[in-house]
Amino acid sequence: MAVSTQPPESKFAYVVLVARRARQLMAGGRPLVDNPRNHKYTRVAEEEMQKGLLEFDLPEGMEGMDEDGKRK
Repeated sequence: MAVSTQPPESKFAYVVLVARRARQLMAGGRPLVDNPRNHKYTRVAEEEMQKGLLEFDLPEGMEGMDEDGKRK
């Protein structure tokens, strides 16, 4: 598995990763952006993902998926 900071191509993987980060923020995690544009947890997590601040590992099967999370 390779560590990545760029948003995944799969919309499903993108939503899962942003949701996990939003849960971390709800549990007391500190935002990685200095001045978030919005104070909603999901929006902060999405902004972090777009700026390439989140590191994540995609499972091996996720590389072969299209943008909707379906196998190619």
